[in-house]
Formats: sequence, C-alpha cells, structure tokens
Amino acid sequence: MNIQELSEQLKKYGVVGAGGAGFPTYAKLDERANTILLNCAECEPLLKLHRQLLTKYASEILSTFALIADTVGADTAIVGIKSEYTQAIEAMRSVLGNFPKVRIHELRSVYPMGDEVVLIYECTGRQVRPGGLPIEVGVTVFNVETVFNIWRGMNKGIPVIDKVVSVVGEVEHPVTVRVPIGTPLEEVAAMAGRCTVKDPQYLVGGPMMGRFGSPSDPVTKTTNALLILSSEHYLVRRMKAPVSIDLKRAASVCCQCQMCTDLCPRHALGHPIEPHLFMRSAANRDFQNANAFLNTFFCCSCGLCELYSCPQGLSPRTLITEYKNRLRKEGVKAPANVVPKPVGAWREYRKAPEERLEARLGLTKYDVPAPLDDEVRAVEKVRIRLSQHIGAPAIACVKQGDTVAAGQMIAQPGNGLSVPIHASISGLVTEVTQLYIEIRK
Repeated sequence: MNIQELSEQLKKYGVVGAGGAGFPTYAKLDERANTILLNCAECEPLLKLHRQLLTKYASEILSTFALIADTVGADTAIVGIKSEYTQAIEAMRSVLGNFPKVRIHELRSVYPMGDEVVLIYECTGRQVRPGGLPIEVGVTVFNVETVFNIWRGMNKGIPVIDKVVSVVGEVEHPVTVRVPIGTPLEEVAAMAGRCTVKDPQYLVGGPMMGRFGSPSDPVTKTTNALLILSSEHYLVRRMKAPVSIDLKRAASVCCQCQMCTDLCPRHALGHPIEPHLFMRSAANRDFQNANAFLNTFFCCSCGLCELYSCPQGLSPRTLITEYKNRLRKEGVKAPANVVPKPVGAWREYRKAPEERLEARLGLTKYDVPAPLDDEVRAVEKVRIRLSQHIGAPAIACVKQGDTVAAGQMIAQPGNGLSVPIHASISGLVTEVTQLYIEIRK
C-alpha cells in the first residue's frame, strides 16, 4: 500500500485526530517522516481511554501503527507511554515481536507529557522549532484511538461513528464508555450513574485544557473525557473567573517571581515564551517590549502556569489566550523562523508530577478506576456537528425526512482539508442546518 491509497482510506472513513484539534489524519501521511510516534501519555489528568484501548487491542493497534510506518517509509515506530500504565505495556510486549520496527519508550508521569512537542523531545531528543511542525524534524505523531479507528475502518469497514469517553468526577460509577457521535453530554454523564452534586458542571476534555459544556452539547470526534464537578469546586471557580478581574489581579499582585516561566514546558525546550514578561507588560499596559506579546503565539495553552506554578493564583494562560486572540483578529501573525535555544539540563528538575498536580487541583479523589465498557451504548437521538476537525466543515448531503443507516455518509468533505461525516445511528433525519444534522432512532 502506498501513501495515496492509505490516505484515501483514511479520508473515506472520516478519520481525524481523536483528541485536540482533530487534524484530518490523511493529511499527516508524509514520506518525510523517518520516525512515527504513538502517543499514549494521556496528557490530561484523569483520562483512562488510551491505555485501556491499548491494553484490549494491542495487536490491532500495533499492526496498524506498523502499517503506517511501512507506508510512509519510516525507519522507527515508537510508542510513548507512561511507565505506570503497566497493563498496556504488558499487552504490547506480548505481541511486540511481530512488529520489528516498533519499540516502547517509557515516560515519567509528568504534565504535559502528551503535548506532542514535549513527547517528541522525550522520545527522540529532537527539538521542534517554535511555531514549527513535527514533520520538520522527520516525525509524525498519532494518538492511540486514532490508530484504532484506522484499524476499524480498514478491517471492519466501520467509519468514525462513535467515540470512547472517560466519565469521571462527581458521578456514582466512573466509567469509560463508547457512545455514538452526537450523543448529548447529559446522556453520557448518566451512563456513569447518579450525579453526586446538585449543580453539576460539565468540563469537556480534561481539567487542564478542557472547556465547559452544556448538558445538551453533543459528543464529537475529539471528545475524550467528561469531568463532572460541583459549581463550588476550586477548578470551576478559577476557570470561570472574568478575564477583566484576572488582569486587575495581575496588576496588583504579580511579584515577577518567574515561576510561570521557570516551569513552562515549552520554555524549557528553548521556545521564547516567557509568561512572567507577558504578565509584567500586560498588567502595566507597557507596550515597549513587543516580543512579550508576540511570543505568546508560542504558548501551547497547557495551563501549568496558572493552575500549578503561580503562588499567587494568577492566570497567565487565560490572559495570554485573550491577547493571542486579539492579535489574530487584527491580522498579526506569529514571528517566523525563530530558532530555539538549547535545552538546559535544569529541565529535568522542573517537571510537574501529575500526582502532585492532581492534589493541587483538588482532583485526587477522582483518580479512581473507570473501567472500559466497549459496547456502543444505544441512544434515541444524536445531533452530529458538521465541523468536528481543523479545516473545512463537511457539507450535508441528506435532507430532513430522509432515512439513514448507521455508517452512511450524511455529509461530504468540504473544499480543502476536510473529511466526510457519517450517521452514528440508524433513523430519521429530523433536522439539517449549516451547523449540524439531527437523527432520531
């Protein structure tokens, strides 16, 4: 199989990155890649799904990973996985002899190990330049569920119509479930039993980089986790604080201790992101040093600065995101051709242990088993978004009143970077808009 043939298969089955921004996977196949990485670092605390899938489907996932390596002509295929995921590691080692190109690289349990720039350096020693792409250093990164979705498409003919989601937090029975894409979050939450708080907040994606969702929001191809918290939880209050208040607090409290910069994972890899300088300039409305603002483009928004590092409880990540969005709106672009500084030896001593991070965020009690239930849950209605990935939204090719079958294409790829969308359940199309397609069983 060549790259073009594999690319067409991935596009046909609607495979995109099963987390993050959902980059269409067919576009990541590149003959310049001499190394490919399988990301099983579960970047966000409390997530379980990737290690669970790898434990149950080690042979299927590794065989597909090896196929990708052979197709792009990569010399090496590395599985980056935290040492504590012992069951997944044992499952891989039992079949590893069948895949000569594949090797396991064990990682420390620190945050944000799943950030692809961090993962690439940990596994290969290569530095991705600020604002650069992994392929520039000969690397392509895939996550575990993405590779499993490739296997399901190519071997079972199943497009991406369901999603594995870890449901944790203030629920009676934490669980990892497989649900049709488009399932409302409130139904997903109910699959973990009774909610244990009166005013539940739905944090979608994880405690560090997730976003708050409403109960009616649908699951998409990138929904990895649903964390249920009380409205009074420390993390909820921090994340919902008004930006205007954050800026005033920075002006009155920031002592320029530099902890935000010292513990920044991208700064530690030589990128010119220095949150403390940004905080100084933004809080005092000092625009003499333009780089303090322009270098915010190199922030990966991991949230470590504001949820772990700052002793004053300030919000560098939130303010940086606000300024980045303003700059983009004004047409300002990131500085080009920035060369990273050498990685210092001190980096090893400035990593944030995940266990300590969870304790600081008040999440330790939620770090409990959430067993994988891999049978697709039945639902009565789905609302499937036409934009679930980076690139052009899909274009609906069904109309209200049509009867569709699960797996049927209901939206064709848009112009440019895009993939099709498929029906996640069989039923009647009850609504078609520019944003979504609704299907009732």
